[in-house]
Amino acid sequence: MADLSVDDSDRKLETLVKEVIEVIRPALQADEGDVVLHGVNEKTGEVTVELIGACITCDSSDQTIKAGIERVLKERVPEVTSVLNIGEASAEEGTAVTL
Repeated sequence: MADLSVDDSDRKLETLVKEVIEVIRPALQADEGDVVLHGVNEKTGEVTVELIGACITCDSSDQTIKAGIERVLKERVPEVTSVLNIGEASAEEGTAVTL
C-alpha cells in the first residue's frame, strides 16, 4: 500500500473534485456562466470556487452553489464538506468588481 503524503491526498481529492466540476460546468456555461476551482482542503473537505460570467450578477448564484455545485460534489465525493464561493467573500470585503 502506498504511503500518501498530505500533498498527494490533496491532489487526489482535487482531481476527483475537478472531474465532478467538469460534469457540472456545461449547465453553467449554457447560461453563459462558469465556475473556477480555486482550492480543495483535504483536511476540512472545503472546496473554494469562483462563479464567473453571467453567474456573477445572477440572483440565483447562492442557490447554484448550495443546491447545485455543493450538492453534486457531496454526492459524488463524500470527503467534500462544503463549497465556498470566493467571489462572495470578495464582494463582502468591497474588492469585487461588478460590470
